[in-house]
Amino acid sequence: MSAHTSEQTDSTTSAASAVEPEAPALPLLNEPQDGVPLVIDTRAGLERAAAALAAGTGPAGVDAERASGFRYGQRAFLVQIRRQGSGTWLIDPEPFDDLRLIDDALAGVEWILHAANQDLPGLADLGMHPSRLFDTELAARLAGLPRVGLAAVIESQLGFTLAKEHSAADWSKRPLPEPWLRYAALDVEVLAELRDKLAALLDEGGKLSLAEEEFEHIRRTPAAEPRVDPWRRTSGLHQLRDRRQIAAVRQIWLEREELAQRRDVAPGRLIPDSAIIAAAKAMPGTVPQLLATKGFHGRAAQKEAPRWLRSISEARNLTELPPLHIPTNAPPPPRTWPERDPEAAARLQTARPRVARRAEDLGMPVENLITPDHLRRVAWRPPAEISLESVSAALTDLGARRWQIEQVAAIITVAFLDPEPLIDKNQQDVRVAPGS
Repeated sequence: MSAHTSEQTDSTTSAASAVEPEAPALPLLNEPQDGVPLVIDTRAGLERAAAALAAGTGPAGVDAERASGFRYGQRAFLVQIRRQGSGTWLIDPEPFDDLRLIDDALAGVEWILHAANQDLPGLADLGMHPSRLFDTELAARLAGLPRVGLAAVIESQLGFTLAKEHSAADWSKRPLPEPWLRYAALDVEVLAELRDKLAALLDEGGKLSLAEEEFEHIRRTPAAEPRVDPWRRTSGLHQLRDRRQIAAVRQIWLEREELAQRRDVAPGRLIPDSAIIAAAKAMPGTVPQLLATKGFHGRAAQKEAPRWLRSISEARNLTELPPLHIPTNAPPPPRTWPERDPEAAARLQTARPRVARRAEDLGMPVENLITPDHLRRVAWRPPAEISLESVSAALTDLGARRWQIEQVAAIITVAFLDPEPLIDKNQQDVRVAPGS
């Protein structure tokens, strides 16, 4: 072997030894500890579940599966509950008027949910309301974990992988396939163990008490009031500037909503939002014209074409048209502030990075430290007399929690009293003195 070849070999060997070995694959959690439970769909079964859960100990892991991409609304089509000493229960809510029997069995018990905001409304519709709450997703956010999906948090905290094959399945299907039921049972299998890990992590970081305040806020927050003009959420509506076209969107949307509710199907499965916008842009006068409209498609596009055309005709004949926009008390987009209100722009420009640094110090996302809309609103219309007390009161009125106010009110107050020079689009200082 030549010296050159020997040197190459030594170099290659050295480089190879410097390569980090691949981390061993984490074990996969793919089978519930007690096997896959049968689905409870009778009154007798529901009573057995309630008795077992009431006799259990410790918190209860709770989850719900919806079919929002398939069925109308956000109702739960399967409820999963696991509690120490009672095992895992899978309950089909469809045969029952409500699940108050289960709610009574869990009175006073802490519920563990992942991303509780997603499931609590549907559970509330079933008469289920937690007495206490621990949200593992929110806990992971407040603890500063980089990934907060259930599978990712289980990996980082418990050291194994959770399969997530059926999260977007049509849970209204009956009977539910056995692999889906296994997935559903696994979703609550280790929530209690995960809760304890996250609670310890939060406690180590001095954040357990503020997390508990957030959990209680979620638990106590009532369901959102119905939106004014919900049809204005139609995707693509911003493309339209003609009020009669806006009226056509409204009429078609309302017709689609009524039909979707009656058929118990997700509205987008009849015709998507893009088809509504396409029809409103074209304003066709006949069924053939409607069906020939580019972008007008969907499962019910052709079969229900007379229905959609009738909605367009109603819009064409209206004498009172909807406004392009509805009044709002929300601040304008921050990008427009330098021209509309330079002082407000300077306040926001100064406060926002300082709040972000505080969030970084605390090891949590800035949106969990303070709702971005709250900061924008108080920067756009601050108290008449800026002080720690007045800023704290303004944040309280907006819905900020006590711990959030304790962390950011002083930062915001100082920023508002002495804002930094506003930087214009050309990166030139625009001096803005308070009260100028």
